[in-house]
Amino acid sequence: MYGLIGKMTAKPGQRDALAEVLLDGVSGMPGCLSYVVALDPTNADALWITEVWDTKESHEASLLLPAVKDAIARGMPLIAGMDTSTITEPVGGHGLTSAAEREERRAEQTIIG
Repeated sequence: MYGLIGKMTAKPGQRDALAEVLLDGVSGMPGCLSYVVALDPTNADALWITEVWDTKESHEASLLLPAVKDAIARGMPLIAGMDTSTITEPVGGHGLTSAAEREERRAEQTIIG
């Protein structure tokens, strides 16, 4: 799995609007296992975005989707800055399947399909 965790600061008073843009149209992104936008309780303008993808390539391909390109274009004017970002290698967790479980599902789909 491929993960990203980032902190983004909205322009003053624009955090809710930015969160709405980030959440709009995120369903159905191929390879996206988890996409969470969270408010920072210590900073009225900050958001934390946590993403989990099946592969880095799926994440990169998502940036070419029309809905994602549109969200980026709508969100950019609301962003004051990108504070921090890190790449992670998720190993699992509530709501995420392990690599073995994903392989098992792929094998089942191959047999069925």
